[in-house]
Amino acid sequence: MNMQSHEIDYKIIGNDLQLVEIELDPAETVIAEAGAMLYMEDGIEFTARMGDGSNPQAGFFDKLLSAGSRLITGESLFLTHFTNQGWGKKKVAFSAPYPGTIVPLNLPQYGGRVTVQKDAFLCAAMGTKISITFSRKLGAGFFGGEGFILQQLEGDGLAFIHAGGIVIEKQLNNEVIKVDTGCIVGFEQTIDYSIQQAGNLRSMIFGGEGIFLATLRGTGKVWLQSMPVRKLISQLSTWGPNSRKEARGGLLNSLLES
Repeated sequence: MNMQSHEIDYKIIGNDLQLVEIELDPAETVIAEAGAMLYMEDGIEFTARMGDGSNPQAGFFDKLLSAGSRLITGESLFLTHFTNQGWGKKKVAFSAPYPGTIVPLNLPQYGGRVTVQKDAFLCAAMGTKISITFSRKLGAGFFGGEGFILQQLEGDGLAFIHAGGIVIEKQLNNEVIKVDTGCIVGFEQTIDYSIQQAGNLRSMIFGGEGIFLATLRGTGKVWLQSMPVRKLISQLSTWGPNSRKEARGGLLNSLLES
């Protein structure tokens, strides 16, 4: 049984390159992905622990099982626990690994559970359970890339996810929407999720939209991102040395003409 989540306060700072600042009362703890911490005040102590964040007192084999699940998603075996061991309120801040937006989720508003992309989780109140789930259509999933392995965030407190670019919140009312698999950030548990082929063979090869699309149907909230990290990396990789020289030359000419 999950423990009750710690009640943390927070502030999101920035517009395009956001960070979240968490304020902890004495003995309160926030869990985060390894390497997400930006700064912390004196009095906060941190330790890396195996497990899913829901119960630090869980047995070794339970922790090993949840850590192995995280390894499948490509994440670190460990979550970092930041605890206020000092007097008075203390702050710790976390930033996403790439430019984008941070979305706070008050999990009780969504039935205590939200499904997110495997790399979307940033941090959460202690007591939040982080586990993996798979697309039910395994054949499509193995070839679909993003969207095959997902994470579930469960608890009765705050969790924070990050997305590339701008976040679009869509409320589905017994509706269907088809999305690039990499553009999904998360969705409520009331949404049915599957991965399907993107049209016929010609569309799949020449359409430029990928081989598979995610289909979301039902009633509930869906979070989408305008610039998934896959697309960002793809664009940067095509920006070769000649392109960079041309860009620098164009910038220099603009400065001389001004």
